[in-house]
Amino acid sequence: MKLAVLILYFAVMVAIGLYCRKHATDVNGFVLGGRSVGPWLTAFAYGTSYFSAVVFVGYAGQFGWKYGIAATWAGIGNAVIGSLLAWVVLGRRTRIMTQHLNSATMPQFFGERFNSKALKIIASVIIFIFLIPYTASLYNGLSRLFGMAFNIDYSVCIILMAVLTAIYVIAGGYMATAINDFIQGIIMLGGIVTIIIAILNSKGGFMAAYEGLAKVSDASVSDAPGVFASFFGPDPLNLMFVVILTSLGTWGLPQMVQKFYAIKDEGAIQKGTIISTIFALVVAGGCYFLGGFGRLFSDQIDVKANGYDSIIPTMLQNLSPALIALVVILVLSASMSTLSSLVIASSSTLTIDFLKDNFVKKMSEKKQLLMIRVLVVVFIAISAVIALVQYKSAITFIAQLMGISWGALAGAFLAPFLYSLYWKKTTKAACYVSFFFGSGLMLVDMFAKEVLPEIMRSPINCGAIAMLAGLVIVPVVSLFTPKPDKSLVDNAFACYDKTTTVAQKTALGK
Repeated sequence: MKLAVLILYFAVMVAIGLYCRKHATDVNGFVLGGRSVGPWLTAFAYGTSYFSAVVFVGYAGQFGWKYGIAATWAGIGNAVIGSLLAWVVLGRRTRIMTQHLNSATMPQFFGERFNSKALKIIASVIIFIFLIPYTASLYNGLSRLFGMAFNIDYSVCIILMAVLTAIYVIAGGYMATAINDFIQGIIMLGGIVTIIIAILNSKGGFMAAYEGLAKVSDASVSDAPGVFASFFGPDPLNLMFVVILTSLGTWGLPQMVQKFYAIKDEGAIQKGTIISTIFALVVAGGCYFLGGFGRLFSDQIDVKANGYDSIIPTMLQNLSPALIALVVILVLSASMSTLSSLVIASSSTLTIDFLKDNFVKKMSEKKQLLMIRVLVVVFIAISAVIALVQYKSAITFIAQLMGISWGALAGAFLAPFLYSLYWKKTTKAACYVSFFFGSGLMLVDMFAKEVLPEIMRSPINCGAIAMLAGLVIVPVVSLFTPKPDKSLVDNAFACYDKTTTVAQKTALGK
């Protein structure tokens, strides 16, 4: 039963990839779906790229254990800040300016916006360095679930997932990814609701589970009674950093922002905003809410011996075979959708922004498309090899790199990208400073965290601080560095002043 469902799922993914080949005949079609993707596909592509197995298995288990039911705030933050505000603040302006500057990637945007080849190359290098460990971490959440559900070696799962993702991405590009994301998103929505109901029912229903959680105590965390069932949990400050990293971080992640490049029209933005927010509320809110009840299973969980990744699988292990099959498909969907998004972002960035014109002069459209497809294979292969090495050698640091990757990428890019869309006085120098500060701070956190203040030694806290610092660094540096060329800036912002005729239901006439 479980294996049959899995085979059917894989067959559908590959079939969609082959069907979408007609949309991937040029670079624009392969990377952005011809900028003609509707609201449902864009919103689901955004949501499924946002939430991977790392969130469902790793973060939900870890933060649910640490903060109890208050971990749900992370999911609410993901919906309000990471989805709703991201679409409202970035969606329209990103779509307009990136098309105006003819940019298909984030580094290309910086290169065109500031007329700087060096800025484009540095941005592409940062993306290349920090997306690889993030990509590898996607496999982590699957290991325990596959061990629980199937009697097959986890190595087979890694290779199978890598090969099938490569097939549908190479064949159909962004459009195949978007359609598959839609299907995977529906599975994630239905799956998380079903699993929450099943888990709570196994503990006597919501009120019984909530009352049970209120009785849980852990003197090493807090002496307050019922703290794991409280509004803000035992550690509100560190919970706030989790909310900031996992919510505000999406504003600066290349694979997330790139979804706005491909939006079809104004109506798609408005509908996509609502769909994406609801999706995030159900999936992220549901994941963290479920994780918040992890301590009810503390008699079966040894966190010190098996780590936080063991919490969610332990909660699920006594479900029916049908529900376990649903869980496996859910987590596989979350991982494959994010993996496909990451490899398209990585391969297109490396081809368009790094290799083209720098190492391969006058790269034709056909060669660019071929190179992107080759690099899709390379990136998936590298991530699979890293995941296999981690699995075989029991190296655990890869899992921690997900937080470092998010912190470095969003810390480097969030502020420069946001200000570049809205503020004419943003300077090239400010972008450089933000790039090096954000990525550099996270490298320090990874290799020499003892030199940092205690509060910044966690990758979560350090990443959140890097993002917030960038929002101050960019305007301050811009005010004290040479002003950008007026004609260059006026040209970039001219796209916002173009007149568009709309129906009266959208805007009243004079």
